[in-house]
Amino acid sequence: MDERGHLNTAARAALDLPSATRIDRIRSPRWIGYTRAKQLLDKLDDLLTHPKTHRMPNLLIVGDTNAGKTMLANRFVQLHPPDKTAGGEAVIVPVMAIQAPPGPDENRFYNAILEALCTPYNPRERVAQKQIQVLRVLKRIGLRMLIIDEIHNVLTGSVAKQRQFLNVLKYLGNDLQITLVGLGTKEALRALQADPQLANRFEPAALPPWQLNQDFQMLLASFEQVLPLRKRSRLADEPLARKLLVLSEGSLGELSVLLTSAAVYAVHSGTERIDERVLAAIDWIPPSERRRHTEHLL
Repeated sequence: MDERGHLNTAARAALDLPSATRIDRIRSPRWIGYTRAKQLLDKLDDLLTHPKTHRMPNLLIVGDTNAGKTMLANRFVQLHPPDKTAGGEAVIVPVMAIQAPPGPDENRFYNAILEALCTPYNPRERVAQKQIQVLRVLKRIGLRMLIIDEIHNVLTGSVAKQRQFLNVLKYLGNDLQITLVGLGTKEALRALQADPQLANRFEPAALPPWQLNQDFQMLLASFEQVLPLRKRSRLADEPLARKLLVLSEGSLGELSVLLTSAAVYAVHSGTERIDERVLAAIDWIPPSERRRHTEHLL
């Protein structure tokens, strides 16, 4: 039976594609909007339009690994792409996102910014010169918001290096009068609270693990609309929703991979829906059990 009413327009159209192409669509990255994400996107929009001042407001989005922080940042960057000036002579980049270096390394931090902008630079240049180059480039492109992913990485070095890196962030925000947005785990909040001035400037916002509630069921319903399967899975019904929550352990990233794997199996097997039998067949191991299994192997 071919039921299409549960799918959105793009997913309905994908049903007519060859199975291999349909599986490619299933595996492609996708944005699934949900209440908390929309709230944070609205918050980022407010910060982006904040008038320049000597003390710009900043945001720290905190969540466990795979909570959807990077996905959220990428979505915001997509919504605010680079644009040319009226004369077409320069490019304005209102928002850019980079990943924090593996440690509190100022030099690698500047390298990451310059590489994200495809700006030529000398890797062996002194840090002070790179700082000047970064400030000059960011002013020229009209940057208003810098998003720093994995900001908890600043905790991996000595206390002195951590403070030095935090001072770099403070200086960058003050000089450019831009909003800084950090993405990280709870350790990131602890790192920023080590500097009272930064702690006062960074408003924390949480991306908590999912619970079995209406928001989670709405999220599952959204997933069902975009996964091109011929039959209704009824992911949002409580028994299946509870099973999916347990298997993903409330992690959005884990849930996305789980549903993708299940949907691919459903196409290959001809089941064309995700149900408990399909979930059992893909042999999914929840994240915490996966870690214990790995430790056992070691």
